[in-house]
Amino acid sequence: MITGGNATVFVSNMDAAVQFYTQTLGLKLTNRFGNDWATVEAGKGLTIGLHPASPKYPAPGTRGAMALGLEIDEAIEGVVARLSEKGVRIKGSIVRGEPGNFIDLEDPDGNAIYLWEVDRRSVPETELEYGVA
Repeated sequence: MITGGNATVFVSNMDAAVQFYTQTLGLKLTNRFGNDWATVEAGKGLTIGLHPASPKYPAPGTRGAMALGLEIDEAIEGVVARLSEKGVRIKGSIVRGEPGNFIDLEDPDGNAIYLWEVDRRSVPETELEYGVA
């Protein structure tokens, strides 16, 4: 079963991107190779690779360049409040559904990110045990 992965994000400014993903979102910087490449750990085996903009990929912040989903393990309202205080662009309001609560936000380049507060009651216990959810 897949329990993690790697998402590549093309960014316009490596310093600003590393600051956002580490200091603002609180993810752990695992590698930094100058302005060529950096990786951050997002939990449950998800690694995010940060790379400078390149002509062969969609420009940072353009449609289709990147979308990232991050699972959170605390009340979404508190996370939204903390991120809003740090100037993060929150898009819309919290969406509540059977699998949990979701909120959309953007990184400094306008890339789409959603946060997911999992409703553990709606996920079968076997999936929780094996890290599916």
